[in-house]
Amino acid sequence: MEKPVNMILELVVTMGTEFLNIMDPEDVEKIISDLPFRAKIEKISLEKAHKRVVAEDVYATINLPPFSRASMDGYAVKSENTFKASEDKPISLKLLEAVGAGDVPVKRIENGTCTEVSTGAPIPEGADGVVMVESTEKTDVTTDEDVTNEILIYESIAMGQNIASEGSDVKKGELLLKKGTSLTPDKIGVLSAIGQVEVPVYAKPKVAVISTGNEVVVPGQDLDYGKIYDINSRTISDAVKTCGCMPIHSEIVKDDYNTLKNKINEFEDVDIIITSGGTSAGAGDVLRTVMDEIGEVLVHGIAVKPGKPTLICLIPGKTKKKILFGLPGYPVAALMVFYIFVAPFLRKAACLKVDSNVPKFNLKLSRRYRPARGRSHNVLVKIEGDTAVPILKDSGAIASLAQADGFIKVPKNIEILEKGSMVEVLPFETS
Repeated sequence: MEKPVNMILELVVTMGTEFLNIMDPEDVEKIISDLPFRAKIEKISLEKAHKRVVAEDVYATINLPPFSRASMDGYAVKSENTFKASEDKPISLKLLEAVGAGDVPVKRIENGTCTEVSTGAPIPEGADGVVMVESTEKTDVTTDEDVTNEILIYESIAMGQNIASEGSDVKKGELLLKKGTSLTPDKIGVLSAIGQVEVPVYAKPKVAVISTGNEVVVPGQDLDYGKIYDINSRTISDAVKTCGCMPIHSEIVKDDYNTLKNKINEFEDVDIIITSGGTSAGAGDVLRTVMDEIGEVLVHGIAVKPGKPTLICLIPGKTKKKILFGLPGYPVAALMVFYIFVAPFLRKAACLKVDSNVPKFNLKLSRRYRPARGRSHNVLVKIEGDTAVPILKDSGAIASLAQADGFIKVPKNIEILEKGSMVEVLPFETS
């Protein structure tokens, strides 16, 4: 049974920010880590596999190399025929044929014979070594019957020298890629080498991105007085991509109860919904009201600056529960909350590994910084030499994003950071 909308809206207006239930960031992170999500598996072509994550162990279906081949240009021989060869006393071998990469040898190597081979060419039957072309000399020998090519060998070689044996790189049935491996170009090359055309990967979580607000218009439209261009749709969508997820862009939604409710309900097939705006518990902010009716509110208010009115909810569905992250409307606050709280969850949902080798920017603070009491602070900074320079603008100042190289986290129990204090700068892409 639906709750009386007017009654809820009146309660929101009356209670104001008391409607928020402020939680510590650590408690919110625990709630997020426990959010229900089950990754799906799909098979895709190698053409589309770049930066996807392998969902099953992949085993070699053939030997690599699939045949014994020459690892350099030279002559395939029986190694025992070269044991006494030297610069002073070369060994003469009869040339049978020349075999290039992709050719098939016809003649078998017997004692006293050799075959010219190019790098990558199959090794003829009977041969067990390749003499480098630099250690040989080709001559013509004339007899009463014919003119034949003789190869002078100036170096002795060991059995197997300069040959890449069949299966010496990878044997059929050997584990090639472990589940959870990110498919970078080198890994895709390995799959190509065994002739694989498809690979099982984790499906990219679908993330609906919704900007809300009566004042927000699409870039390119006329900007009437009192209106602002939509920033969050683009920035949040691109940030979603960096987390291995698929953003689904929505048109701007007005601050209207039924319009917002209907828009959220439209996204039945998505896994996650991210909204921006409409979370502050003010008269025009209706997201909480909608979520109280159609979902379960887990978080509404975090002791962090910027981003206090952040909302996290679960929405029941026909086949699964959807997760909703309601970000603040101010672009700086929206991005900060995204990188600190939402991005780690999205990477986990996309089955991306956390790169523990990401370099840390430990720099000196350029000036004294005094945070407000009672909340953790996330402060945008720009890097100048070996110092981090705080960008002291409010969360509505979009220019601060253009100046920022990253941000620093200031715990709520820190009363002051002195000039010269060492701080850790987290770049946006890796935070």
